[in-house]
Amino acid sequence: MKKSAFKILLSILMSSVVAISSFAQANFNSNGKQVVRFSTLGDAVDAHDGEIAQFNGTYYLYGTSYDCGFQWGNKTAPFCGFKSYSSADMVNWKDEGFLFDAKTPVWQSRCDGKTYGCFRPHVIFNKKTGLYVLWINVYDNVVGYRVFTSKTPIGPFAEVAEPHLAVNSTMPAAGLNNGDHDLFVDDDGTAYLAFTDWRTKGTIVIEKLSDDYLTGTGEHVKGITEGETEAPGLFKRKGIYYVTYSDPNCGYCSGTGTSYRTAPTPLGPWSKGIKISDNSCGGQPSFVSTIKINSETVYLYGSDLWNNAAKNEALANFYWAPLKFNADGAIEPLKCNETYALPKGIHHSERAWDLKCDIGGKTQRAQTFKAMRSTMLSNLSITVFQNNNPNAPLVVEIYKAGANHLPTGKPLASQSFEAAEIGWSARNIFVKPNIRVVKGQEYVMVLKSASTAGCYGVAHAGEKTRSVAASLSTDGGATFMANEESGVLKYEVLVK
Repeated sequence: MKKSAFKILLSILMSSVVAISSFAQANFNSNGKQVVRFSTLGDAVDAHDGEIAQFNGTYYLYGTSYDCGFQWGNKTAPFCGFKSYSSADMVNWKDEGFLFDAKTPVWQSRCDGKTYGCFRPHVIFNKKTGLYVLWINVYDNVVGYRVFTSKTPIGPFAEVAEPHLAVNSTMPAAGLNNGDHDLFVDDDGTAYLAFTDWRTKGTIVIEKLSDDYLTGTGEHVKGITEGETEAPGLFKRKGIYYVTYSDPNCGYCSGTGTSYRTAPTPLGPWSKGIKISDNSCGGQPSFVSTIKINSETVYLYGSDLWNNAAKNEALANFYWAPLKFNADGAIEPLKCNETYALPKGIHHSERAWDLKCDIGGKTQRAQTFKAMRSTMLSNLSITVFQNNNPNAPLVVEIYKAGANHLPTGKPLASQSFEAAEIGWSARNIFVKPNIRVVKGQEYVMVLKSASTAGCYGVAHAGEKTRSVAASLSTDGGATFMANEESGVLKYEVLVK
């Protein structure tokens, strides 16, 4: 499409007109629902169980992708790989693609649904070698990890030799040996790996890494926790070392606790645990990142807001908030529902989108829009996703609007999308109506499917608008009514 066409981009439902708030960021909307974060392309951010890191003034989000349909425990599910996003402001995230090609037979055999999976991408920079080092958690070898290097923070990353660690080094391969981990680089450049020892039912271990950060040294401390814990996050503040962790451990659970311990050195001795949240704000702790925002150091806590062990964890969201500390260095309990202030210069400019999945059978969703001038409607994007394997295509139709903003007559345009064309994570599909629209005329976009399994979903914001609104039909399109929140769907319209 020509660049000149994009200059006439009309967001007729006003979804692209965003008010800038005063240096605040929220994880939940006013109704307490999780806020979905979107990339600069308009797709939902699809990077889970990873971390946020800062390199050369840019923030990078690393995580496991679920968009291709990975499902834990489903033997036919593919492995989607690991993604990264970059941001200059912690709000607008650019999709940087995959860290390496995970579609190969080797990586599918290591990580697809027939295995325990592969998770937890963490990246650190080695000043001595000038390389970025990536560790991921796998379950196809003895050590439980594979290591990669790259000249850039977004890859491509190339695998190096398997690392060696002191703990569980004589256990059988492809078993539950070592799990969720974190990487930490101290002020003197020494790196450490904090990880979960599954052979002791989930205790936390920390091992010092080699100078190149590619393997362990054997120098370690184990039994930092008593068991039934996982997902450590290791960081340092004012000479005190902290490790946060999931307490208890619980795969894909929505609401495990977060505790922490402190020590004078990474190898201990470590204090007793202190709990700062009973439910990790609706998720499971993932990381604590030490980042700079302007001149201020922020210890950013991250929690994966899992989809409660549902088959589609591509719909999982994120809880990000700076930790607060008492004068003695103790971490204050998390206050999950508050909107937290970011240092001056960082703006939050997101609508509070959530996700609704019910399109299929007799349930349809619709959105009205009004043409601002007479022209050709050439392209329209709508943010959709699938869940639980729909067995019929998603159909998008465009109608003229009649009385009460409802579709009337026959569709002016119709386009079908097979289930394989729809992501498990919410992302844009592009409809090409190629119809003439008339200035001032209202039109209706209808989304429907004959599917009798699963559902198709949309991104939805429950807020009032001046003249356009979403609507819902539960009788196969015979009648449409303002939906339960009378909001708007996330879409954009492009005209020539």
